[in-house]
Amino acid sequence: MTEIDAIFTADRELPPHERSLPWPETRDGITVVIEPKPHWGGDMRAFRSGAREYCAYADWTANGARARFFGHVDTCGDDLIREARRHVASEIADGLWT
Repeated sequence: MTEIDAIFTADRELPPHERSLPWPETRDGITVVIEPKPHWGGDMRAFRSGAREYCAYADWTANGARARFFGHVDTCGDDLIREARRHVASEIADGLWT
């Protein structure tokens, strides 16, 4: 396990509303990546893994694949994971994680 993987694993041990890194969830054959709640947001968002679509996390947890997804112009779940890993790697390189 890499240091980046260990950081993501430790973050997933927290309750969902306390996490700071995106994480994947699969329900009803659909995989989404949950974007942690921003400080200004009312709820988290669930982005489809390979498609530029999202829904509210509350809708996802209540309805799974039947959640109402909306198009998103430039983000999919895979993008969220890649960007978060790149950000953590940069912070490790800068000595911000020990």
